[in-house]
Amino acid sequence: MSNNTDMNHSGGEEEDDEGDVFLGESDVLREYDVDEQDLPEADDNDDMDDDGEQFDENDDSVHTFTGHKGELYALACSPTDATLVATGGGDDKGFLWKIGNGDWAAELLGHKDSVSCLAFSYDGQLLASGGLDGVVQIFDASSGDLKCVLDGPGGGIEWVRWHPRGHVVLAGSEDCSLWMWNADKGAYLNMFSGHNLNVTCGDFTPDGKLICTGSDDASLIVWNPKTCESIHVVKGHPYHTEGLTCLDINSNSSLAISGSKDGSVHIVNIVTGKVVSSLTSHTDSVECAKFSPSSATIPLAATGGMDKKLVIWDLQHSTPRFICEHAEGVTSLTWIGSSKYLATGCADGTVSIWDSLLGNCVHTYHGHQDAVQAISVSTNTDYIVSVSVDNTARVYETSEFQNKVA
Repeated sequence: MSNNTDMNHSGGEEEDDEGDVFLGESDVLREYDVDEQDLPEADDNDDMDDDGEQFDENDDSVHTFTGHKGELYALACSPTDATLVATGGGDDKGFLWKIGNGDWAAELLGHKDSVSCLAFSYDGQLLASGGLDGVVQIFDASSGDLKCVLDGPGGGIEWVRWHPRGHVVLAGSEDCSLWMWNADKGAYLNMFSGHNLNVTCGDFTPDGKLICTGSDDASLIVWNPKTCESIHVVKGHPYHTEGLTCLDINSNSSLAISGSKDGSVHIVNIVTGKVVSSLTSHTDSVECAKFSPSSATIPLAATGGMDKKLVIWDLQHSTPRFICEHAEGVTSLTWIGSSKYLATGCADGTVSIWDSLLGNCVHTYHGHQDAVQAISVSTNTDYIVSVSVDNTARVYETSEFQNKVA
């Protein structure tokens, strides 16, 4: 195995006439009976372990969660417990697990189709899971016990979000509708109709007073959560010409940034419903968009797309500050706490760290064997977690790049 070969270079001694590799007891991963001609070459990376997965020496992760038996789509890190992570995927399962504790995992049972989205409540007490079966489930975040099942939507759940100060959960569906429930009581509150296609993205504003949603129908709607009425419908020129893929709302609840399949990025004033900026740079579908933290010295936003670019935008001038090239499409991004750094997940399986003020890549983490689908940061910013098409979730330490740039 390539790992054994590595160790033999770093400490063991090899005797040519015997063909045996001598290692310390603690170094032995697995024992094989081998003939001399069967010994791997030093650069032989094609060995498989018992599960048929590639054993990659180029793995920077400090923890790998392998409980899933299918592609992973959904990821959430607890806002109160820096080690608690939830993941979900194509095996119709969700799991709660802990970074650094490989012995503990709680399976989130009940979905009859892929788990497409996950979100913790603001206080970390509850976890919501949305499935392509059209159901939202609420779990106790500390035990993984199912508290209630919320149904109503006639299509798969695209996303789930919590009210910033209460146990009210919101979900967008493939059936063009938006649903809101009280999770403590397991009670239906409201249904919002106005979009004509999948509701692909959405959230409460950080002040909790409004809801913004984006759809495959190329529109953004600002809603009153209490009355279900649409306050603004943003559609047509100068807005997107194709479906929205992502949406983010700034910290003072005044602006929404959205990305689209058409490669366009727009910023809408939530109060007036007017498009205030059209950001032009991407040449393919925009997959992710985030405003910089409120603590940022310069107001920035970041967008990633299938054109292999991360664009860091100067919002004062509505221009690209930096265009950061990747080997493959950028599927996901997140700012690292309130710092100037952000992380991107790439279709080539890597996670990269970027300095938003200098535009350079300060570190790249390797480990996944296939595209990264989502990334998140632990609440204490010590860890970056990523989930992939390769059926695994991986955890990387931020100290790896912080030590380099210190």
